[in-house]
Amino acid sequence: MALRRLDLRGFDGDRRALTGLLPRPVDEQDRSSDTVAAILADVRADGDAALKRLTATFDKVELDELRVPAEEISAALARIPPALQEALDVAHDRILAYHAHEAADVPEDFTNAGITVRHLIRPVGRAGCYAPGGRARYPSTVLMCAVPAQVAGVREIVLCVPPGPDGHVDDATLAAAAVAGVTEVYAVGGAQAIGAMAYGTQSIDAVDVIVGPGNRYVAEAKRQVSGVVGVASAFAGPSEVVVIAGPDTPSELAAIDLVVQAEHGPDGLAWLITWSEELIDRVDAAVDRIVAASPRRSDLEATLGSGGYAVLVDGPKRACAVSNVVAPEHLEILTDDAASLLSHIDSAGAVFLGTNAPASIGDYLAGPNHVLPTNRTARFASALRVDDFRKHIHAVSVTDEAVRTLGPHVETLAETEGLPAHAQSVRLRWPG
Repeated sequence: MALRRLDLRGFDGDRRALTGLLPRPVDEQDRSSDTVAAILADVRADGDAALKRLTATFDKVELDELRVPAEEISAALARIPPALQEALDVAHDRILAYHAHEAADVPEDFTNAGITVRHLIRPVGRAGCYAPGGRARYPSTVLMCAVPAQVAGVREIVLCVPPGPDGHVDDATLAAAAVAGVTEVYAVGGAQAIGAMAYGTQSIDAVDVIVGPGNRYVAEAKRQVSGVVGVASAFAGPSEVVVIAGPDTPSELAAIDLVVQAEHGPDGLAWLITWSEELIDRVDAAVDRIVAASPRRSDLEATLGSGGYAVLVDGPKRACAVSNVVAPEHLEILTDDAASLLSHIDSAGAVFLGTNAPASIGDYLAGPNHVLPTNRTARFASALRVDDFRKHIHAVSVTDEAVRTLGPHVETLAETEGLPAHAQSVRLRWPG
């Protein structure tokens, strides 16, 4: 079978031109999206019954129980050939050793019994930043998105921002783009901007990574293009805060910090969690005063009406447990012993400790990024960071002795998985 040939002689190195010359992979996402959507909806609605039904359909197996019994798992070790168990043990130990080295963040190359792994860090070539507009302007978001891309070494930094009523992007946003080294700015907002950066248009070249917060439509657009491009800070959507406060917390501070997040617009979340019912009364009254005096009163009332909550709990540790379930974008602990509660927090985009640390400090100049995971994605996602604009590549080299000693284990695993060419590729390299 002849391999298809591509003659790229004379190619001048332009990325967009090369993209047009190379064959594009089949977009399996488009081909399978409806089928996958139906499967996910079925599982969400019917749970185990759906899993059994789908397994019968696709795998042609009728199952009574889904979970494999623990004794069956342990008994499997006794049933497999000794060579396979040894190969699994060797592979496990080597994988464990490498990832322990990786977790320790040691700069040296990793070497283990004749195999050396070099860790290469490379920036993406082109990053797309989104800054919201319409209700307000956010030059701070431009800085938060573009600066870590700049530090990562990204060559092309693109900014999409909704135009103002006059069709132009406001000066504060453009000035921030200039300060942060943005290379291109487009007056495009909403889900359409995310689509443009993901797929490319006549005016906007496609990017490799898209970052930045937005409304629920922007967040959903990012979710849908994830996989076509990298999408950092999972579901950076409408703003959220949880304020943990005790009986001695100044009610005005708790109230203003709840209003701060509501100020960002609709679909936000503002929760007060406390073990003092009297504090809830005082905070409610303070929120009423602040909202009544605000020029954004109607917006604040709408946001707090749908996403404002006060939760009464038994004590500080229980407050932390509730917050972990909410997994908020911002968590403020407005108590004198705030740092002592930090050990009980495991899901939050960013935590602000004590009455001197409102989330607004983090919004602008604390240093860490204000592009944070929302909608409970802080359970698994983190703040935007330099690494979101970088790729990690491992480069592996192998000695003759390592091929001789480890090759048989590779052969065993490959043959177990039914991949004879994998096994042969190692056998051909064994020193004679």
